[in-house]
Amino acid sequence: MKKFIFLLILPFFLGLVFSGCCCPKKKAVEPPAETVAAPPEAKEEVPPPVTEPAVSLDPIYFDFDKSNLKPDATATLGKNADWLSKNSTAKIRIEGNCDERGTIEYNVALGERRANIAKQYLIKLGVTADRLSTISYGKEKPLCTEHNDACWSKNRRDDFKVVE
Repeated sequence: MKKFIFLLILPFFLGLVFSGCCCPKKKAVEPPAETVAAPPEAKEEVPPPVTEPAVSLDPIYFDFDKSNLKPDATATLGKNADWLSKNSTAKIRIEGNCDERGTIEYNVALGERRANIAKQYLIKLGVTADRLSTISYGKEKPLCTEHNDACWSKNRRDDFKVVE
């Protein structure tokens, strides 16, 4: 009896298997539709957008493993304070940066000390503290990626970004 059922089911099963394996139907290739060229449109002269001049607050630089202000840094901070006094609604973020030497934790702490010393100096020059914020990027945002003293000195800096 089992042999009889097997012989009945076998052709049905083979029919299913082979019907699923047939070649996919070929799609008829349609010729591309003719396109009609659009008449050339008259170009309107659009004036260039009016952009405000980019704010350029100068960065200050530090010696290796130091957070004290050098004389050229105090002069730069004086210029930045003058700009802030002329733009009384502007708020800036002071971004402390370091070179690649040292651990991440150490460089973040050093960058924070550098940003805070610049903030304190700007406050002494008359900028209100509510217009200043600080952040430390440590060694995460280098300007230069070479491995030499000239490059590292460019990365030991505070950047000043206008946030409002």
